[in-house]
Amino acid sequence: MANPCRKLLFNIYMGFYCSTIMPKMCICSQFSMSSTDPFNKDPRAVPIATNGEPFPWNKLRLPSMIIPLHYDLLVHPNLTSLDFVGFEKIEVLVRDATQFIILHSKDLEVMNVILQSEEDLRYRKPGKKLNVLSYPAHQQIALLVPEKLMADLRYSVAINFQAKLANGLEGFYKSTYRTRGGKTRIIAVTDFEPTEARMAFPCFDEPLFKANFSIKIRRESGHIALSNMPKVKTIELEGGLLEDHFETTVKMSTYLVAYIVCDFNSVSGTTSSGVKVSVYASPDKWSQTHYALEASLKLLDFYENYFDINYPLPKLDLIAIPDFGSGAMENWGLITYEETSLLFDTKTSSASDQLWVTKVIAHELAHQWFGNLVTMEWWNDIWLNEGFATYMELISVNATYPELQSDDAFLDVCFAVIKKDSLNSSRPISNQAETPTQIAEMFDAVSYNKGACILNMLKDFLNEEKFHKGIIYYLKRFSYGNAKNDDLWSSLSNSCLGDFTSGEFCYSDSKMTSNTLAFLGENVEVKEMMTTWTQQKGIALVVVTREGRSLRLRQERFLSGVFKEDPEWRALQERYLWHIPLTYSTSSSNVIHRHVLKSRTDTLELPENTSWVKFNVDSNGYYIVHYEGHGWDQLITQLNQNHTLLRPKDRLGLIHDAFQLVSAGRLTLDKALDLTRYLQHEASIPALLKGLEYLELFYHMMDRKNVSDVTENLKHYILRYFKPVIDTQSWSDKGSVWDRMLRSTILKLACYLNHAPCIHKATELFSQWMESSGKLNIPSDVLKVVYSVGAQTTVGWNYLLEQYGLSMSGAEKKKILYALSTSKHQEKLMKLIELGMEGEVIKTQELSLLLYAITRNPKGQQLSWNFLRENWTHLLKKFDLGSYAMRMIISGTTSHFSSKDELQEVKLFFESLKAQGLHLDIFQIILETISKNIKWLEKNLPTLRTWLLVSS
Repeated sequence: MANPCRKLLFNIYMGFYCSTIMPKMCICSQFSMSSTDPFNKDPRAVPIATNGEPFPWNKLRLPSMIIPLHYDLLVHPNLTSLDFVGFEKIEVLVRDATQFIILHSKDLEVMNVILQSEEDLRYRKPGKKLNVLSYPAHQQIALLVPEKLMADLRYSVAINFQAKLANGLEGFYKSTYRTRGGKTRIIAVTDFEPTEARMAFPCFDEPLFKANFSIKIRRESGHIALSNMPKVKTIELEGGLLEDHFETTVKMSTYLVAYIVCDFNSVSGTTSSGVKVSVYASPDKWSQTHYALEASLKLLDFYENYFDINYPLPKLDLIAIPDFGSGAMENWGLITYEETSLLFDTKTSSASDQLWVTKVIAHELAHQWFGNLVTMEWWNDIWLNEGFATYMELISVNATYPELQSDDAFLDVCFAVIKKDSLNSSRPISNQAETPTQIAEMFDAVSYNKGACILNMLKDFLNEEKFHKGIIYYLKRFSYGNAKNDDLWSSLSNSCLGDFTSGEFCYSDSKMTSNTLAFLGENVEVKEMMTTWTQQKGIALVVVTREGRSLRLRQERFLSGVFKEDPEWRALQERYLWHIPLTYSTSSSNVIHRHVLKSRTDTLELPENTSWVKFNVDSNGYYIVHYEGHGWDQLITQLNQNHTLLRPKDRLGLIHDAFQLVSAGRLTLDKALDLTRYLQHEASIPALLKGLEYLELFYHMMDRKNVSDVTENLKHYILRYFKPVIDTQSWSDKGSVWDRMLRSTILKLACYLNHAPCIHKATELFSQWMESSGKLNIPSDVLKVVYSVGAQTTVGWNYLLEQYGLSMSGAEKKKILYALSTSKHQEKLMKLIELGMEGEVIKTQELSLLLYAITRNPKGQQLSWNFLRENWTHLLKKFDLGSYAMRMIISGTTSHFSSKDELQEVKLFFESLKAQGLHLDIFQIILETISKNIKWLEKNLPTLRTWLLVSS
């Protein structure tokens, strides 16, 4: 799933300022929750069913005494009455004798249940009607059997059920879109991950219970039906209805089941291995599907070759859904996408839009192997799905679209999660998750981004060939099954010199069974090393002190917002130790040196004298480095003298680490700012943008706090210092992807800072666009800045809102919505929020991102916070508490605060929610983030003020 969070990813690429709480990409849907958490029950209590009888099972997890083998599922959604009826036959195998069957079911009316034994089926006996007990607190039903089910026998359970199509964005729900002519159309779509299949049909809704599915969908003739597998036949029924029958699926988990009834059009192609790939969209957006088809064909071919495993299904559909709760969802054979994550409009999609779409497609296609073919045993290891899919974006897009230069963008994946992971409120990659809320919060930056980054670090450590062979071994060994962390480490530790990709064990001697990587020349075990990265939270800080040729190393836990002199610092360091695969280079040689730091302290000897040492080569390691003594001064001197002696990614990493160290009180702000002075000579755009990102961050922080003298001086410094870069930008779509992303970023900032030439050009283009009635093609890379400048007048703002309702391009709508959110008039900002709550003009799914953008606006920050508190009940009716959207709304409206009064307000609000039985882990993350902001300002505002005065 592509999160934004879920497939955390998400929509941050549009330039909305995201707090450190949420991940960049999240592509799957979020777990739904009611306004209270019914799962926080006393485990010793005897459950009572809705009819007052004792419920025979008291655990959240299903019993393992019965396993499903095959579902025969028939569903008929009515798009007029907005409900559906269903019938299923589940073939089960009884492992241990029992007198009940426990299934998941949520918001379904179960009308009739018939049990048939193998003997009943063989002799066509009618079977026995079962009593059904319901326990909504656990979203479970119990089927009570009159005679004990016998072990090692198969039974068939037939169930009739019905429900309303859900109003939210999970389960089996309705989605709507407006045609170019203004008509509203309704479609029915599924989104089941992690636990919403139970909203569509009674099932064993846990990833370990894999089965085959034979699906039939009834529909009207004006619609089409899609599911995981190709359609086999269509039967005409009475009343003009049609019934589509689909091939039986491969063995898979319930959360990957998908079916859709819609009136969409498609474009199709075939891979080199014969897989038919189709991309679907609403008719008016069909022209935007072609890039996705091209990318899907390339990427599917790449993955089949890279994994040495053919895509297991005969077809693959990708479909753009008008209402969708995340970036995308990897349903096997029928991948669902939020429109801006799949559709590409050549007129309005920018370079960053293209990179985003390509990465999300790559992410979901990787899931067809990582997640679908091999599935984690339980949600505590969801990173095995999401971390790998995020990592494979890097590998696959580099190989298929090298011109997108996605390799340079991968570091931001790691930098984004480091901000969260450096808080004490972070969590381990593998974390206990049982309740729906806990499962939902596993779909975050830690699973996606940190998972990808430690895999990239391990690949760099093992080398690409050994890592590649190891993951092929993993996929082949556990195909159509489930796996856990240790299975991955075992596969990556297999060091056979020959071909071991067949999936069979081939340890050459007994030493290999200990997972020892003998080929490294060191006694390093993958499991031992990687457990330190998956089982404990946080990120390591490597402190380097140089004494002549000796390098004294010390590892600590890196904590942002907690200083070494703070009384709690020492306690927060206890029991944290990583096995860190270090790399380093020096001024004297291009050789990359390697060493595994397994103890708290260590010493290395340099072979020769050198003027500087740089650790974490190319920033492949997931750790931060601090150079005590003169280490930072030596690196800053080298950057100013000849920055090209350091690798581009090393320069980028130095900028990142320096400002992170400031937040931990380990480096002074003026030292970090001094490091950025060399940027006037920087030719590497990612490094240039990283330095600019921190300066812009400080500007917005000061602007929100209304620290006018620092704001003005910082504004003048940025415009003066980056003037050569600003002045050389063309208002076009020319150049490489990074040229274009620099143009979008630098011009948007220049106009935001009221740079006169920028304002003049943007105003001129906006006026021409209005005069052409929106028909003028403005270069896509500058659309956002042109719209943002145009939105500052009442006429322009109103015209943009009108065009928002008319536009058929999701990419353009995102840019318009961002521009509208930059208005300085609070009544306009409030109107946007109201439209988002209504859900007609502005889809409700956009509300979380809209509030993020409005909060960034100094005129909107208090507005959005007041809105959250005053409309909390209404928001809970639209978004489940544990959903990604709700978490994003909560963090987006609060995590920017930086005063003690604001901290107290947020704390009281969260306490009032807890008193109602509402709690999310994100509450603690936000409180810690606000405390960090307060501390940063207290320590660094005077330094920033002085540095700017000296620099002016």
